[in-house]
Amino acid sequence: MRIGLVGCGSIAQVHLKSIAALGPDCRLIAAADCERDRAERAAEEFGGACYQDWRKMLDRERLDVLHVCTPHHLHTPMAVEALERGISVFLEKPPAITWEQLDHLKEAADRARGKSRLAVCFQNRLHPRVEYVKTLLQEGSLGEVTGIRGFVTWNREGAYYSDSPWRGRLATEGGGALINQGIHTLDLMQYLMGRAPVDADAACENFHLKGEIEVEDTLTAYVRYPGAKAVLYVTTAYAADMPPLIEVQCRRGRVRMEEDEVRIWREGTEETRNFPERKGFGKSCWGSCHQEAIRGFYESLRNGSPYLLDFEQVQETVKLMLRLYGAARGEEKAKEAGSC
Repeated sequence: MRIGLVGCGSIAQVHLKSIAALGPDCRLIAAADCERDRAERAAEEFGGACYQDWRKMLDRERLDVLHVCTPHHLHTPMAVEALERGISVFLEKPPAITWEQLDHLKEAADRARGKSRLAVCFQNRLHPRVEYVKTLLQEGSLGEVTGIRGFVTWNREGAYYSDSPWRGRLATEGGGALINQGIHTLDLMQYLMGRAPVDADAACENFHLKGEIEVEDTLTAYVRYPGAKAVLYVTTAYAADMPPLIEVQCRRGRVRMEEDEVRIWREGTEETRNFPERKGFGKSCWGSCHQEAIRGFYESLRNGSPYLLDFEQVQETVKLMLRLYGAARGEEKAKEAGSC
C-alpha cells in the first residue's frame, strides 16, 4: 500500500516508525508539513518525497492511505478531502473539535463507504488490560455495569503551549485538558460502558495558567446512562504526570485499571492481574499500542474486516466530548467553540 503522512511533528514519529514496521507491502511514499524542513527530515529517515503543501502531495502521489497528524482544527478538513479523493485515512485524535466538523466528517465517511475507510487513533482500546476488562464485563460475571469513574491528573506548564502555538487556543485546539489529555480516558470509559449516554453535564476552569491559555486545565463531568452513571475528573494543573485511573462498578463487584494493574473485587475476594506496559514508540504517556492500532488498520484494509477503531465505532466518544464542552460552556449542542 502507498502511504502518505501530513503533519511531521512529535506524534508523527510514532506513526512513521509504526508504518516502517508494517512490512514491504506498506511503504511511505510522501510526507508533508507546513515547515518543509520537518517533512524533509521525515522523508530522509523513512523514505519517500517531501512536500510543504499537503494538497500537492495528494495531487501528485497516488496514495492508498493518508495519516493525519496535524493540529486538531485541521483533522476534519484534511480527512474529508482525502476521503473524497478515495484515500483511506488514519486520523489522530480528536477527529473533530465542533459539531459542524463532526457532521462533515460523518457525511464524508458515509459517502466514502465501500471505497475508502476512516479510522481514529484511540489506541488504548487495544491494550491487553483494556481487552481483559472489556471481556470480563461482557462475560457478565460481575453483573451489569452501574457506574464508571475516571481520574487523569497530569502537568502541563506554559512552555508546553508556547512551544506549539496552536495549543491553548479554542479555535485551533478546541479545548484543553479534556480534548488533549483526557480524551483517551473518556474513550475507554465510553467503550467499557458500551451504551450511549442519555444526559451529560460538566464544568471547566483554568486554574494555573490564567492569562496564558484560552482553554481549560481542569474539567469535571457527570454522565448519566440507562441504569448507570459516570464521573470524570481531568486536570493538567497537578505537579506531575500520574497514571490515569478507571474503575468500573458492577452489581456483583468492581474492577479497577491503574498503571500496570487490574484489580477485581467480587464475592468478598480481591484479585490482581498485571499487564506490564510493552515497549512502544514515543512518550510513555502515549502508551505502547500505536503500532498495534496501525497494524490492525492495514489488516482490515487488506481483508475488509471490521476494525475496532473505525469511525463508526468511536463516534459516541466524540459526541460525548462535545456534549461535555457544550454543557461546561453553557451552550446547547455548541455550534462554535465557546469560552470556559
